Amino acid sequence: MVEFNLPANSRVTEGKTVKAPAGAKNVKTFRIYRYDPDSGQNPRLDTFEIDLDACGPMVLDALLKIKNEIDSTLTLRRSCREGICGSCSMNIDGTNTLACLKPIADITGDVKIYPLPHMPVVKDLVPDLTHVYAQYASIEPWMQADTPFPPNGERLQSPEDREKLDGLWECILCFCCSTSCPSYWWNGDRYLGPAVLLQAARWINDSRDEATGKRLDALEDPFKLYRCHTIMNCTNTCPKGLNPAKAIADIKKKIIERSL
Repeated sequence: MVEFNLPANSRVTEGKTVKAPAGAKNVKTFRIYRYDPDSGQNPRLDTFEIDLDACGPMVLDALLKIKNEIDSTLTLRRSCREGICGSCSMNIDGTNTLACLKPIADITGDVKIYPLPHMPVVKDLVPDLTHVYAQYASIEPWMQADTPFPPNGERLQSPEDREKLDGLWECILCFCCSTSCPSYWWNGDRYLGPAVLLQAARWINDSRDEATGKRLDALEDPFKLYRCHTIMNCTNTCPKGLNPAKAIADIKKKIIERSL
């Protein structure tokens, strides 16, 4: 079930319906979650009929068409349009993904669009990411080394060591995975979640970083790391095809191995 941290007495109501232009033959219906916490009104689902013959192929194209041509009050995040920045992450057709990478043609029936689940909503499709970014900062996501820089000014690594970072560095912090994780829904105040733990694994596996022990110590906690129950929602939903569950398992393995 999708939840958006609404007041207990709130319920989603039916909003307005905007019909497609007369004569449109290739029409797709978009049902979009609308909510402004400052208004004091319940959230609603607005319905927009879009002529796909006058629209780009991706869900983000339809959202921008609605915002630019139909309803300028629609609020969403977007930037790169290429699956690089992670800004347009949202729940589309029941799955967390990036609107810029989701083809409209892949969706059967109405296109249902919600913000990322189990997050406070700033407005409409924009979740409040303050907490998850604070968790990201808590893992100290930068290289830490006490040894002096080598004469050439670069800390080099072998191709084999560099290969260990593949599947980790590509994370764009869209948080599709964390907001798909029931353990994060229930324990998000203390469990770091798959996105942040994937980022932690990126630094733990970097041969140039000299704070591995410190990083593992910080994660060896009943809640920060061990709330993961490996149900694989994170891996199934990642729009970049990454495997956060494997990264989390790798961290657990490293903690065990150093105690042997």
